[in-house]
Amino acid sequence: MAEISTSEFLDLIDQHQNLVHKVCRIYTNNKEDHSDLFQEILLQLWKAYPRFKGNAKLTTWMYRVALYTAMSDFKKRSKKNEAMNSLQGSVERNAAESYFEMEYLYTVINRLNASDRALLALYLDELSYQQISEILGISESNVGVRLNRIKKRLKNMMTA
Repeated sequence: MAEISTSEFLDLIDQHQNLVHKVCRIYTNNKEDHSDLFQEILLQLWKAYPRFKGNAKLTTWMYRVALYTAMSDFKKRSKKNEAMNSLQGSVERNAAESYFEMEYLYTVINRLNASDRALLALYLDELSYQQISEILGISESNVGVRLNRIKKRLKNMMTA
């Protein structure tokens, strides 16, 4: 692909920044980590863009870069924050208020492994099984099987 100018790249990011923010939300627990991860994803997108061949949709490629960057970052942070993660598991659910329910759901989602979170993030963003399979490099049937298992696991975790 041809060399991209800074302003063209910023326009692309501006158009699709919600995609990056959604990935960051799934993989982070606070504003600072979210901001750091967002910046790291932008850096990786900038570095990788010259190698983007256009074989997939731009958003598919962006998801792939964002997810791999987030999973890598998560692995680094989880090694440093194991004690913090165990505390997150003790958050109690307040069913009366949707805000707390959503926060609880994100806490439970954060207990999933990195690849399950990636799959769930794409599903929650209403991508088709075909799009998810292209982004993650797995078959469509594997997407369905894994999503069913994740849903069951989340249900069990939320009722436990």
